[in-house]
Amino acid sequence: MTHPAAIEVLRAGALTTVQDLGRPGWAHLGVPRSGALDPAALRLANRLVGNPEHAAGLEITLTGCTVRLTRATTVAVTGADVPVQAGVRPGDTGRPLSVPAGTVLRIGPARRGVRSWLAVAGGIDVSQVLGSRATDTLSGLGPPPLRDGDRLPLGDPVGTPAPVDLTVSPTPPEEIHLLLGPGPREDWFTPTAFDRLFGSAYTVSPVSNRVGARLAGAALPRAVAGELPSEGIVLGAVQVPADGQPLIFLADHPTTGGYPVIGVVTDVTALAQARPGTTVRFHGPQR
Repeated sequence: MTHPAAIEVLRAGALTTVQDLGRPGWAHLGVPRSGALDPAALRLANRLVGNPEHAAGLEITLTGCTVRLTRATTVAVTGADVPVQAGVRPGDTGRPLSVPAGTVLRIGPARRGVRSWLAVAGGIDVSQVLGSRATDTLSGLGPPPLRDGDRLPLGDPVGTPAPVDLTVSPTPPEEIHLLLGPGPREDWFTPTAFDRLFGSAYTVSPVSNRVGARLAGAALPRAVAGELPSEGIVLGAVQVPADGQPLIFLADHPTTGGYPVIGVVTDVTALAQARPGTTVRFHGPQR
């Protein structure tokens, strides 16, 4: 009896999840977006192995992972600067790599950045939930985060690997500059809050995750006491809890929240590779 082609997870690492481009079309029904924190990196990995850009791959966080490929295939790793080993052969990030059946693929700890993306020809063929195969770590939609011993089915290849020798990923900056648009609750904050927000440096907290990047720095004082009823939250919303420390919501953000939103970051992609301690500065039309 033959078994379907699969990825066998030998070591899942800190957090490895199945991700595609998420569920943006369901936002009007209150369904979280989820999907790869850096969609461009996943798209590139898929193009390198001949997949459609929306095919599901693995998002691997910081400590790496080890998998076995049960069929001969093509793989590609993009994103963070990580060591790649395919059996006894060293590999490179940012290029297609052909491997025989039974190959053990080791993706090591990130030397720079936080997350890498692994694409396999044919894509990861787990069941779709609301039109996506993506894991959402907050809502529980999609497959759960991977554990040692998991087995993920692979789809049939539909394209050919890209004829490139190497692509180069940008080095994550030590300081991130984020464009902030106006939020729905600007009037809940004092002028001092905006002076601090746009004039201070914040750092990424170690407790950040796929739900949100928590920042540490100058607290943002409120002009209005009390709490809000829960209201809608979007990707990039900068919510300010009671301690005054801003929180930037990422792909697995909740659909509603009760703390006031002072602004919305227009592009959160850079935060996908922001390690704890990375400096964050805000700028925007308000200044």
